[in-house]
Amino acid sequence: MAWTEQLLLFVVSLVANAFSALAGGGAGLIQLPALLFLGLPFSVALATHKIASVALGIGATVRHWRESSLERGFALFILACGLPGVVAGASLVLFVPDRVAEIALGVLTAGLGIYSYFKPELGQQFEAKHRTPMGFALGGAMLLFIGVLNGSLTSGTGLFVTLWLVRWFGLDYKRAVAYTLILVGLFWNGTGALTLGLLGDVQWDWLPALLLGSLLGGYLGAHYAIVKGNRVIKRAFEVVTLVIGIALIIG
Repeated sequence: MAWTEQLLLFVVSLVANAFSALAGGGAGLIQLPALLFLGLPFSVALATHKIASVALGIGATVRHWRESSLERGFALFILACGLPGVVAGASLVLFVPDRVAEIALGVLTAGLGIYSYFKPELGQQFEAKHRTPMGFALGGAMLLFIGVLNGSLTSGTGLFVTLWLVRWFGLDYKRAVAYTLILVGLFWNGTGALTLGLLGDVQWDWLPALLLGSLLGGYLGAHYAIVKGNRVIKRAFEVVTLVIGIALIIG
């Protein structure tokens, strides 16, 4: 690639991942279409995007690690529920058409933002709930399903995790975004990237610019989220979910 195209990739990745780190997901809204526009086939673009998105998790983790009060056991629960779904979804996506699934995901994603908008106090205070065996079973089943979506679809699934942690387990937005960026951004996406990398093709010479933009964008977005707090994160979440939902529906 020419240096101008590498610069374009870096800027796109920086902006996409900064917004994703602030809202708790959605980097693929900008980054994946850019890779397709520059000429990559869908499967190659998806695998390349997944690998680059791991750097988002690294950048956000560096910033959140000093600030967050994540529960180790709860974090392991999220990983244990989601990772099998990620592997299954990433294995399936290379063999099935995705247009109908994208439209359905778009409707659901936009619905997340609308739901959050009409719940003004949602995610503003941390109040742990559903920490019973049945609560964990139902919550874990949904995380498994979201893991399948994360492995098989292109954008927005981190936003599902963020809202599920807020709605079901009673986390505030700031805490939920920290879990999403560290666990989904780093471990779920890392597992999906590994699976897609083994089963599909990756545009390796595009990755340096994408990785650098993801790393810096993840750190900057996480820093702004920590500084500004729950109200700003909630608004960013609502805007990103609506935009992603409409984009997926339009195609």
